[in-house]
Amino acid sequence: MIEVPPAAGAEYFGTATWGTLLHFARLLEEEGEVRGLVGPRELGRLWSRHLLNSLAIEEFIPAKATVGDVGSGAGFPGIVLAIVRPDVTVTLIESMERRTEWLRYVVSELGLRNVKVRTARAEQLKGRFAADIVTARAVAALKKLLPWTMPLVKPGGRLVALKGERAAQEIDDAAAQLQRYGAMEVAVHAVVPFGTDEVTRVVEVVKKAS
Repeated sequence: MIEVPPAAGAEYFGTATWGTLLHFARLLEEEGEVRGLVGPRELGRLWSRHLLNSLAIEEFIPAKATVGDVGSGAGFPGIVLAIVRPDVTVTLIESMERRTEWLRYVVSELGLRNVKVRTARAEQLKGRFAADIVTARAVAALKKLLPWTMPLVKPGGRLVALKGERAAQEIDDAAAQLQRYGAMEVAVHAVVPFGTDEVTRVVEVVKKAS
């Protein structure tokens, strides 16, 4: 059964933005399972678990920032962020061709002018791409994620990663990597995104300015 979107969506986001989010949800409902992007069980919690959950990072993205979304998959959180924040430029980084084909299709269907798609592994882009903010969701534990993402963060920029209940433990486990990749500050934020009643944890890693 498809999950019903929040009733107050248009009021909260504005009619145009909400319409685009609904359009994205419809595309996922129609093609996500067929393309192997979203499992049948996940369609029943598409809004609460994926679309709205992705919004937890929004408050940590500065105005007009450049964003690199590593492991974009079906478009979480990168597509959602691009919809609600037209002021930012989002580059979706995904290594699997079938997923980047999907992402390009979605970008075209939704008319998103602030999104670029790159078919590449994050580690292949070291020295070739950098952003103010790098985001990631359900990619890997922080210990593995840092070597892939921090080289793509501009000096003074941040990694903003959606994490689960073990966020604090992941930070402890990644102590050596945090030091190696120039982390200046690390914080865990508890966020309850619009339309949900569950806490989402956002790990924010600030990279040294030089």
